[in-house]
Amino acid sequence: MDPVAEVLLRRRRRVAAGVIAAEPFSAETTGGRPHRGAVLKPAVGSGVVALEAELLQAGFLLSAELHQWLAGTDATELSRVGHHLVRAILAELGADVQHVPLFRDFPRSVPTDTAEFYVRRVFTLLLQESERPCVLCGTAGTVHPVAPCAHLVCRTCWDGAVFSACPICHRRVDPDDPFLRPADDPVAEATTARAPRTQLTVLGLCEDAEAASRDLLEGLLARQTPLSAEDRADVMTLVERNRPASGGWLPETIPLRETRATVLAALIADGDADDLLARHTDTATDVLRLLYALMGGDPGLRTPPPRRTTLPRGLRRALLGRLDAMPMARLTEDVLRYTGPWTRMAEVLHPHEHHLRFPGAALAFAVLRGTRLDAETPFGRAMLSQAARHPGVLRVDGRRLRTVTFAAQVENALRDGDLATALALLARRPGELLRRLSHLLRLVQPSGSTRASEQGALAPGVPVRDVVGAGSLLAVLEEAVRKVAPGVVVATLGQVRTPSGGTRLFQPRGGALFWAQPDSRPELPARLVGDVADVLTREMLRRAGTLPPLDRVVLDEGLTDLIAPASERSATSALVRIARGGLQPIPRGERIRLFLHWTEPEGTRVDLDLSVAVYDERWEFVGLCDYTSLRIGGDAAVHSGDLTSAPGPLGSSEFVDLDVRALRELGGRYVMPVVFSFDDVPFDQLVRGFAGFMESPAGLFDPLAVRQRFDLAGPAKTLVPLVADLWSRTMRWADLNLSTRGRGHDVDGYAAQLARLGSALEDFYGLGERVTLWEVACWHAAARAGEVLVRRGDGAPLRYARRAGEDAWAFASRLMAARDPDGTVDGPVGAASLAAVIDGDVALAPGAEVYALYPDRLEGTGLRLLDAADLLSGLAVEPEEVGGGEVLSSAGSTAGAVEVQKR
Repeated sequence: MDPVAEVLLRRRRRVAAGVIAAEPFSAETTGGRPHRGAVLKPAVGSGVVALEAELLQAGFLLSAELHQWLAGTDATELSRVGHHLVRAILAELGADVQHVPLFRDFPRSVPTDTAEFYVRRVFTLLLQESERPCVLCGTAGTVHPVAPCAHLVCRTCWDGAVFSACPICHRRVDPDDPFLRPADDPVAEATTARAPRTQLTVLGLCEDAEAASRDLLEGLLARQTPLSAEDRADVMTLVERNRPASGGWLPETIPLRETRATVLAALIADGDADDLLARHTDTATDVLRLLYALMGGDPGLRTPPPRRTTLPRGLRRALLGRLDAMPMARLTEDVLRYTGPWTRMAEVLHPHEHHLRFPGAALAFAVLRGTRLDAETPFGRAMLSQAARHPGVLRVDGRRLRTVTFAAQVENALRDGDLATALALLARRPGELLRRLSHLLRLVQPSGSTRASEQGALAPGVPVRDVVGAGSLLAVLEEAVRKVAPGVVVATLGQVRTPSGGTRLFQPRGGALFWAQPDSRPELPARLVGDVADVLTREMLRRAGTLPPLDRVVLDEGLTDLIAPASERSATSALVRIARGGLQPIPRGERIRLFLHWTEPEGTRVDLDLSVAVYDERWEFVGLCDYTSLRIGGDAAVHSGDLTSAPGPLGSSEFVDLDVRALRELGGRYVMPVVFSFDDVPFDQLVRGFAGFMESPAGLFDPLAVRQRFDLAGPAKTLVPLVADLWSRTMRWADLNLSTRGRGHDVDGYAAQLARLGSALEDFYGLGERVTLWEVACWHAAARAGEVLVRRGDGAPLRYARRAGEDAWAFASRLMAARDPDGTVDGPVGAASLAAVIDGDVALAPGAEVYALYPDRLEGTGLRLLDAADLLSGLAVEPEEVGGGEVLSSAGSTAGAVEVQKR
């Protein structure tokens, strides 16, 4: 499928006419669009019906407009479009590959005793000899080697119609090996009826793919929260299609610096490098991100590029020139923020070779490297002469240059108890102020307090040189918050509102690992927390009020279970996109089937394991279901068998069937699925890899039963996708990795670590005060709409109307507290200009914007589908209000970690 057509299909549920199966379009391409009212040809008509039937089996419907367009194509075009469309839809669900588990008759053929099964395998491996009777059954002439592992397998003891791999080592067998015999069609397996799919996704028609792709790209470039890997890939696809050589189509500002670097890396080779750099880089870190992107690395600077790439001389000079043009204080500070990466990049840029042409850049790298400057040498004299021009920034320490960074000034002031100076410094960098806000609130003088000792936060022995009141901090905060990205605001708001106590859970900036430590911090005064929350919330309402007004907004109370995505840079690409910590019901059926599929690269053996850990209500270990224990409690959990290799093109698949009622009867409450890389091979080395779950499938793999599918990607070697609570029948999206060492990873070795992770996630997100999508949607509604309809799960929608003299703050307070409505709506809900809902079955006005977690049955003219990040990015800072420094994406510690606190 055309890459842009694939993006539009996945993100907008629109089929790009004339593009989906054609050559790349241009402004002059008509796409061969048929005229309106085309006559339905008999052959084409039957083809459209067949296509509809096939899509229906995957849970998708054709809109009337798309049906009409398809009916007007010729048979060849319809065949091409249908092939690409079905293939793309099945790939989203994980149904585009053949799933063959170890036990082909799963779950019926799975051994009841895993230990006995293991003993038989080991006994055969150690004692079986060629040309000898079988050591298990004593039958002669039935023992033959299988390819490619050459293990001796008895055809009587091991049924080639049951196994899809060597029964001894579980490696895939050559498809032509005579050991493999035809098996019963796995689709016939149906231990329970398929759960009915009541909602189907409607596919619409996109007649102008170029305009749609440009609109989608502009939306992604405007985001102020870090993009996920999937989003970054989509940006690159859309940039490649939309870029002219000059890059003049770029917006004046791209708020997110990681996104900016990704786009510049694609354009800089074609356009004027000096102009692009001058327009879109204003810090040294911007240049470093660009260097990472140019070398195929992560512009978020979490991991180094796979290799250092030699850059053209002209580009190197342009980059050095851009660094040289930056203020020396900020340049040296930014370089010292990332000493390791910049030290490596210095070997590419060769700054000292151009010290006369770019003296500022040369000075910054001299500070970074601690270069010895001898006045007797021409280079040393030149550098010392240049350094003398920056007396307030650089100083000579012996024969080396030194500088005091902004961060060091702040830390020195805090260490000395000089809070006034620290606050004055941080006021110059609003993003940094919000990152440290939780710490600062524990240092200020509480309202009404008269003694410095009542601050209760400075460490023993630290002198208190100045007492700063809460009012002073709030005044600075009110000004600073107007210049900070919305992701930072909501992350800070959630952190400040969450009470102290228990355990602090940390996630490294941009990563998906975690660690915990006891929380010994003092509790913040409730009044102070309330004042800070008011400042941050009022700013969000102010920004929402600058957006176009809306007639009617429809909201869903179920949004209270979804966390607002302050950052998605480490988010896994998934069929249903949920921010970490979000809560959703588990499938209603009693049988849930987990699935895993992967294909290893040629020459590398990769053994992935789908495993399940079960815990009771106190997070005590109940049991596991993996390759060491194929069954729990009979049929409470059943594993399809351990495949230990996945050569292409078939790859390997593993499944685990979960019986919710039976697991509860065994004492289980929490269930944690885990994907382990047994051989410690990172997921990003796989040819393909994905996992997910189905609800009561009819057959081994049923596309219509798929409820979630997510990719295995990145350098991780484990993935914990979710934590399921069988008592409340809910699942919390985790999307986290465990820290691993060595090889041989399995549940047994990580049971305690998994329990700590699951407990921390449940406690924090269940009891904490993170900002939810409900709050974000209420900010939009209260500031922009005259009428708001709130859909509830237990009754008729509530109607809220803005009352005379009621400002956005008062209206939002009523909405978020679900109090004092203006009535209920018993009949059909009127068309909305904006909807933020769980399910997409809502009436929408032409051109409406809609966020739907499950966008089923969404249909309308000119609808704009929103992601959760789009709702938040709508509350972006106006460009003229943004101050200096980086637009931060998350609040956390000074070490760059996002703190998650457990109560």
